[in-house]
Amino acid sequence: VQLQASGGGLVQPGGSLRLSCAASVSILSLNVMGWYRQAPGKEREWVASFTSGDSIMYADTVKGRFTISRDNAKNTVYLDLNSLKPEGTAVYLCNAAYIRKSGSMHYWGKGTQVTVSS
Repeated sequence: VQLQASGGGLVQPGGSLRLSCAASVSILSLNVMGWYRQAPGKEREWVASFTSGDSIMYADTVKGRFTISRDNAKNTVYLDLNSLKPEGTAVYLCNAAYIRKSGSMHYWGKGTQVTVSS
């Protein structure tokens, strides 16, 4: 599975961005697909995910400001970032996983840089 993230950039506090993650396989075949982020000097942090079916989950730090959505026909997942704060500066990484009884397989894209600064 190859994941290509895009859409990052420089945005002022309070601004918005839309990130995209295009998968090389049908996203309907994946058990999990979503976003993480990693700020400089910090550990990778989970942001939001689709799980099996249409379940959506958000980290408390972004709930109400970020929205995850998908276009199954384009095999693409989006993350709308609204009301961005400086602490939202990070590399945003797309993640996908197959989960089986025998174990799970996780895949990562290269990430897209989001910088929130005035």
